[in-house]
Amino acid sequence: MNFGIIFAMEEELNAFLKDVKVNNNIKIYGLNFYEVLFFNKTLYLVESGVGKVNAARTCQVLIDKFHPDYLINVGIAGGINKSLKVLDIVIGERLVQHDFDITVFNHPKGYVPKVGDYVESDKKLLNLAEKIAKDNKISYQKGVIASGDIFVTSKIDSLKIEKEFSAKCLEMEGASIAQVAYLSNIPFLIIRSISDILGDNNLLTYDKFLIESSLKIANFLKQILEKI
Repeated sequence: MNFGIIFAMEEELNAFLKDVKVNNNIKIYGLNFYEVLFFNKTLYLVESGVGKVNAARTCQVLIDKFHPDYLINVGIAGGINKSLKVLDIVIGERLVQHDFDITVFNHPKGYVPKVGDYVESDKKLLNLAEKIAKDNKISYQKGVIASGDIFVTSKIDSLKIEKEFSAKCLEMEGASIAQVAYLSNIPFLIIRSISDILGDNNLLTYDKFLIESSLKIANFLKQILEKI
């Protein structure tokens, strides 16, 4: 069974690689794919770079080259739901691109032609992730993750996105990976660790908790992969 694992940043990738053995390093179009055997599963790990285009492009290269059975995107995010705390886990039940706007054509904000407004994660992966979180008493929430090519620092903007999409958190890659996976008919899961709370000095909190959040989500991912 093959898994494609996409990280946006080096810190997130390194948090996973620190305790595993890399069997092969394959370079394609400037992307480094790390092949890892983990509990009899072959993983292809890659750092996409920040943003929706980087993430989507990397996802498609991964699919074309390695033909994964599942795709998983993990990393950090900014929390916008009042009940979230830094280092909480958000399991992406649905993904939306909050900055995709063709409302002039009578579509709701976030609606993508041939895809829809929300893309749903694979139920099997979703249920397993939630079970592991419960069994290990991990503080988590399940819900909408909103993606956009904006690092949001305004509390007003974050509240607007939360209200419009019922989103739990914001990041810059997940929904584009979800779109590519959906169009390629590959089951996927997007999970995030909260590094900062939007509008609450989140730039300072982001820097402080980047590594700790990356380690937490990497460990959570390993628990999921062990049980699949």
